[in-house]
Amino acid sequence: MINTEIFLIPPAMPMKSILRNQSPSRGSQPAQSDAWEEQAWQQLVARDSEAKFIYAVTTTGVFCRPGCVSRPPLRSNTRFFKSTEEAQEQGFRACQRCKPELPVAPSAVARMCAHLAANVDRVVTLAELGRRVKLSPFTAQRVFKQAMGATPAQYQRSLRAIELRNQLQKGKTVTEAIYEAGYSSSSRAYEQTTLGMTPSRFVEGGRGETIRYAVADAQELGWMIVGATERGICWLAIAESAAEAEASLKEEFPAAELVAHAELTGTVSKIVDGLAGSAQPVNLPLDLRGTAFQLRVWKALQEIPAGETRTYSQLAAEMGIPSSTRAVARACATNRVSVLVPCHRVVGVSGSLTGYRWGVERKRSLLAAERG
Repeated sequence: MINTEIFLIPPAMPMKSILRNQSPSRGSQPAQSDAWEEQAWQQLVARDSEAKFIYAVTTTGVFCRPGCVSRPPLRSNTRFFKSTEEAQEQGFRACQRCKPELPVAPSAVARMCAHLAANVDRVVTLAELGRRVKLSPFTAQRVFKQAMGATPAQYQRSLRAIELRNQLQKGKTVTEAIYEAGYSSSSRAYEQTTLGMTPSRFVEGGRGETIRYAVADAQELGWMIVGATERGICWLAIAESAAEAEASLKEEFPAAELVAHAELTGTVSKIVDGLAGSAQPVNLPLDLRGTAFQLRVWKALQEIPAGETRTYSQLAAEMGIPSSTRAVARACATNRVSVLVPCHRVVGVSGSLTGYRWGVERKRSLLAAERG
């Protein structure tokens, strides 16, 4: 029987390339695991321009970058490669639109981010940003917000907040740290940061801050600790023992005043009961500390219904920033208030339980309890 599939390959290709390009059976592809291909396909569907692979289409004989503007291919006609060299060895030729064989040029968003970072000590106007990337001020802001989930002004404020944290942790005085981070005054620093405490109290892990805490048995999860400031819960961790749970809080806030507080034991019990299916809703005040982007990701996590899961790419797409999958994943990993900010509801692209700060088995138990 004639294999008609080879006639879908452009006739200009040499016969050796045509034969190499015939799709082998699934079992004879040791270099490409199902999980890797599935993740690559999801990134391709999301047009993730930061994804590190090349895809080729058997019906055209062309290979492209994931962010190419060409029409999306059918899954059955798509093959994935780790490099352009691999695709070329299999007889595919480079796309004339995205030119994947050429070095990647910095995107407009990347150049705007770099300019904002280089000028963090002053206000950068939209007109100035637009001139840097040859876009109108309105278009520059729209493109930036779509990719980063924040306006350029919000992004720059986040950069200043991060620099303030870094300077304080290096041992600089509050005054030195404030001005080296680009703030015009101490009042502006406190208004625009998300430290959750005054800059002076953030020095050396929260010196001068009082954090009340309680540890309680969380049944099959182990031991749960809750730490809270006057604003709300700032730390929620799970550990094998009460001592290990307390150690996690001390490690996160080494210079804060930690005070055991019996009343918070009821808060832990309320959270554990909620996991066990209690009809009483768990609605507790939170003191979340992070950049504008991190806060936005954590809010999106809280909007995932109990018992449901999302992949990182799905979460990024729901936030309107499909090209920021990696940034979303990093924000999930820095979450300090587990369970209540449910990063356990984010899974791998294949549905597998990826790494979890408090252990994959606990992640499985949390999801099972919510679904049960």
